[in-house]
Amino acid sequence: MAAPQESLSSTTPRRRRTVRRTLVIVVGSLLLLVVLAVGGFGTWIAVSFANARVDTVGEVDFDRVLAVPRLAESRVDPDGTRVFSLRMREGESDLGGENPTPTWGFDGAYLGPTLRAVRGEKVRVEVTNGLGEPSTVHWHGMHLRPEMDGGPHQMIEPGTTWSPRWMIDQPAATLWYHPHPHGATASHVRRGLAGMFILDDPAGTAGGRVGAALPHRYGVDDVPLVVQDVHLDDDGRIEDQGSLFSSVGTLGDRVLVNGTPGPHDEVTAQRTRYRLLNASTARTYTFAFSDHREFALVGTDGGLVETPVPLDQIVLTPGERAEIVVTMEPGDRTVLRSEPLPDRFGGGSRFTGDDDRLDVLELRAADRLDPSPPLPRRLAPPPDVDPSDAVRTRTFQVSGTAINGRGMDMGRIDAQVEDGSTEIWDLSSGDGAAHNFHVHGVQFKVTTDADNAPPPQLAGWKDTVFIPPGGTARLLVRLPGYADPAVPYMFHCHLLEHEDRGMMGQFVVVQPGQPPGQPPVASAPRLNPAGRPIRESQRQEERHHEAGRGAGPGQGEDRQGQHRP
Repeated sequence: MAAPQESLSSTTPRRRRTVRRTLVIVVGSLLLLVVLAVGGFGTWIAVSFANARVDTVGEVDFDRVLAVPRLAESRVDPDGTRVFSLRMREGESDLGGENPTPTWGFDGAYLGPTLRAVRGEKVRVEVTNGLGEPSTVHWHGMHLRPEMDGGPHQMIEPGTTWSPRWMIDQPAATLWYHPHPHGATASHVRRGLAGMFILDDPAGTAGGRVGAALPHRYGVDDVPLVVQDVHLDDDGRIEDQGSLFSSVGTLGDRVLVNGTPGPHDEVTAQRTRYRLLNASTARTYTFAFSDHREFALVGTDGGLVETPVPLDQIVLTPGERAEIVVTMEPGDRTVLRSEPLPDRFGGGSRFTGDDDRLDVLELRAADRLDPSPPLPRRLAPPPDVDPSDAVRTRTFQVSGTAINGRGMDMGRIDAQVEDGSTEIWDLSSGDGAAHNFHVHGVQFKVTTDADNAPPPQLAGWKDTVFIPPGGTARLLVRLPGYADPAVPYMFHCHLLEHEDRGMMGQFVVVQPGQPPGQPPVASAPRLNPAGRPIRESQRQEERHHEAGRGAGPGQGEDRQGQHRP
């Protein structure tokens, strides 16, 4: 019995050493895997950071003539109503990729015509949905009844026509139109559903005389610039998926102006009025010229400013507009570009595009230029809204995917206001990210911007305002005079993926003492696992793919637009 006991005692230490060695190897391997994973993750972050900055300065050929959206045709009914017709449709466009890009547009494959009307006119727009899924058309910056506003409650089903009508009752301004389906606005706009709506003051009025003194020949010395950024995949399709690290949404690496990649404008007049529209879904632009020349700001969201403002750069967040007048000499060349966001706007985040430098449009002056008169010294009265008239103050904190801690609910009224009253709206960013704020149906006056007096470019009427990270803004809002306790207007962040994810609320206009009603409830969009809306066209492509047929490209069509002679 002694021998077996001696043998057992001699083998037990060896087994223990083997177990310990195995544990050491296992633990060491796990630690090595953790180190490699952490290192790989760190490397991925470093590579992502390095690749996040986009710089196209000097890389754009400017080999295409700028396309100018045509002026929409209209008819005048016997009752004096000016009638426009728009059709949302699918198409294909050359956006500079190796393959044609599937796009959407109004009356064409991409973007839409420019609508134009005069203050005092009655208008009707017959909007037909030729897409495979519901959408809407919102008249951004327009004063009109809430049921005509084109928000998410005014859905247009495929194959149907919506015909809103209203009277133009506001000064000359550069407005625009775009879809507004809850949960899918960003994808609809990104695919090309956007266009300008220009308002004029009647001839013979003070505003009409100023308009005639400014450059006003559409497509010659009065040129719309619809600026967007896109990212195309290898097949030429517009990407919807942004960077994991971007807090603002999907950013593109390719800039389009009126749907034209790498455009140049043949300047034929001494002074040209450019109507800038930031129609991007997420990107903020700091517009400036390559030679640092000054330009004159003559208008903002809601119309002309009081006097021309000399600037050498202007920041526009998604949805904002600016009318600038650029003076050129014969033979001049300069490039309109977007510079890094200035520090005073909270710039510095590489993943939100703040550090990007983008060439946008080259201006090429002819050897002989048509003479232009000097700009008027006075353009328009300043906003006539007085803080002493405010009947109450409201606070709105935008943070995460909510406003005041609540995500969008189509069946909930977030505020009720009295028709024609004035209120103070205090805005703040509560999550350290950049946002902006758009109010439907109104123009407002910005009284403070990031705790300071607003700069001159914010002195006119506005409908969209930037809120820097951690910043604030105070608005004097004159509320609509169209009472309807059940049909709401919207307020929301116009970084469209923020809006789609819930950073939006609703207010109704009531008469004194009138209670709010219950808004109509539209169906919520179907979302994918990432929280993004699944479009009907995607579901159709999935069904075709599952059936073994694939999703073939649509019929090729020319891009909407015209070239100037």
